[in-house]
Amino acid sequence: MLVSERIGQFFVESDGGRDRLEYTEYGSGDDWVVLLHGLLMPRRMQQPLARAMAAQGLHVVTLDLLGHGRSDQPADPLVYSMTSFGEQVVALLDHLGAEQAVIGGTSLGANVALEVAVIAPERVKGLIVEMPVLNNALVAGILAFVPIMLAARYLPVTANTLQRLSRSVPRGIVPFWAGIALDTVDHRAESIASVLHGVIFGRLAPSRSQRRRIQAPVFLVGHPIDPIHPFVDADMLAAELPNVRLERATSILEWRFRPERLTAAAADFALECWQEHPATTKAGPQARTRAATKARARKR
Repeated sequence: MLVSERIGQFFVESDGGRDRLEYTEYGSGDDWVVLLHGLLMPRRMQQPLARAMAAQGLHVVTLDLLGHGRSDQPADPLVYSMTSFGEQVVALLDHLGAEQAVIGGTSLGANVALEVAVIAPERVKGLIVEMPVLNNALVAGILAFVPIMLAARYLPVTANTLQRLSRSVPRGIVPFWAGIALDTVDHRAESIASVLHGVIFGRLAPSRSQRRRIQAPVFLVGHPIDPIHPFVDADMLAAELPNVRLERATSILEWRFRPERLTAAAADFALECWQEHPATTKAGPQARTRAATKARARKR
C-alpha cells in the first residue's frame, strides 16, 4: 500500500539560539505515531517501520533530533541532553497540532521516548521502546563512545575525513542499511564531540522512581548479546512499568533484516493504543500555549 510522504521543518529555542529540526510525515489522520532514531543515526533508519505503520492507517512522523541527520548540528554540548531531546518531541507535537501520540524509538530514541513520558505524560498515548540504554549499559557505553568523542574533539581530521568519504558515495547505489551507516558518519567532528559529550555526561534516562510512574502502555523490545543494549536493562524496565508487553528479539539485527514479526507487533500495539481511546481533536492554540508554558517552567 502506497502512503503519502512529506518533509517538514520547525524551529526550537535553545541556549545557543534558534535551531531548525527536520521531520518526515507518512500517511495522514489523527492517530499519531512519532519514531526516533539511535545515537548519531538519521531519522531515515525508521523509514521501513514508518511506511509499514502508515500503511495500517497510522499517521507516522520520523524526527531528526538536534545534532542528527538533516537537523541543525550546533557545536555546543550544553544544548544536548535527554531532557532537551524530549522537549523537542513535545515541540514537534505542538507544531503538528497533535494532542497525543504513540512515541517510539531505538536506543537513544528509546530513552528519549521514556523522557517524553516523564516530562509530558499527558501527550503520550503509548510507548514503543526498543533497546533502552539504562544502568547496566553504562560501562560499555563509556568504553564505546568516549574514544569516539575524544577522537572527534582532539583529532578532528578523523571524523571530517569520514564525513567527506561518506558524502562521496551516492546513497542510491548502496543497500539501505549501508546508506544509514554512511549517514551516521556524515557529521562534522565538532558536532559529534558535542552530541556525545552532552549525552554521555548528562542524564542517561529518567530515574527508576520516575520510570515506575509511567502509566502509558509500553511495547518493549530487548535482545541478547549486546553490551550497549543488554537484555537485562529491558527486563529491568519491564519489571518497573505497570503496563508493559515485553518482546524478545533474536538479535539486534532481527528488526533490521527480518522485520516482519516485530513490525506487525508494533503496528498492532499502536493501533490498539488508539482504538482503546480514539483521537478527539487536534491541539488548538490554547493547548499549544499550555504546552509551551509547561516547557518554559521546566527549563526554569
